[in-house]
Amino acid sequence: MNVDSIHKALASSLRRDILRWLRDPSAYFPGADPLIPHGVSVGMIHARTGLSKSTVSAHLSTLQQAGLVTTKRLGQWVFMSRDEAVIRSFVASINNDL
Repeated sequence: MNVDSIHKALASSLRRDILRWLRDPSAYFPGADPLIPHGVSVGMIHARTGLSKSTVSAHLSTLQQAGLVTTKRLGQWVFMSRDEAVIRSFVASINNDL
């Protein structure tokens, strides 16, 4: 776990929003229920943000590099979900360090 890269990833309100959306996908992505075991598709995340695909891709890449999300490819679709183990470890390290 790279604490500095996680802090960098969390510095963006959009990336924090994405993590919150991924925590409860059925509340933020109507119609995604059958797909939730695989995560949320990148296309659905893009549609929710209303930003360009390249901007959203850069934000998702930062989250992935920090280890906060994982990806799963199914055919042409890429699904993202939170890596709860990394998030718990990060929170524990903050509690211990500060």
